[in-house]
Amino acid sequence: MTKSNYKLTKKDFNQINRRSLFGFQLGWNYERMQGSGYLYTILPQLRKMYGDGTPELKSMMKTHSQFFNTSNFLNTIVTGIDMAIEEEEGIDAQESIAGIKVGLMGPFAAIGDSIFGALLPTIFGALAANMAVSGNPIGAFIWMLVNFAVMFFRWKQLEIAHREGVSLVTTMQSRLTAITDAATLLGVFMVGALVATMINVRLSWTPSIGDLVVDVQNNVDMIMPRLLPAVIVGAVYWLLGKKNITSTKAIFIVLVVSIALSALGVISK
Repeated sequence: MTKSNYKLTKKDFNQINRRSLFGFQLGWNYERMQGSGYLYTILPQLRKMYGDGTPELKSMMKTHSQFFNTSNFLNTIVTGIDMAIEEEEGIDAQESIAGIKVGLMGPFAAIGDSIFGALLPTIFGALAANMAVSGNPIGAFIWMLVNFAVMFFRWKQLEIAHREGVSLVTTMQSRLTAITDAATLLGVFMVGALVATMINVRLSWTPSIGDLVVDVQNNVDMIMPRLLPAVIVGAVYWLLGKKNITSTKAIFIVLVVSIALSALGVISK
């Protein structure tokens, strides 16, 4: 048997989506990253296509368990295209499927992580956090609605990708770079806005020279407003680039330094 006579149903799409939402990252490892998770999401459908215990099934399982790593917000687009091709060509498409997965996982990783992993959490997370700080509970509902909308998008994209098949890739190919660059630029813009609005640290040190009291914070603001928050972010960014420094260690370092400088009267909120 080389061709597959099985066609995916609504039940199959729902099963793939459930496995993708709740199990795609569970098998993540440093050798093949999302390879085992990808195989897990489509294994029931592979069994229906090729039959249990067949050489074709074993061969396709090996193919789908190889190295794979992309954004978990867009991974089912790759899955939908994969399933559409395997429905039509079966085991004959094995090399094509492997090539498509390798070719798509990089661009979709950049787009998905930029938009869904950074841009949306930055914009709506900052909005919700600011509203929460002000005592407005609507911010929490906005955050939940955004996440539900993202989950709905992830649920629907599988069927769209399956229906469009390879033509979806050719249609989007010329737009992938532009979308990635635009999302990255907007993400950097929003990070800059967050630095200026969310990091509320100021210099409280006011040295005296004779009868003159020097307002250090005022002088710094004359150079560039919100300079201290920018310096803090730059210092943390530099710190994270150092060997053996994890984000957890960086958080503890910031806490210790902040408490010490606050106790000495150097900085304040």
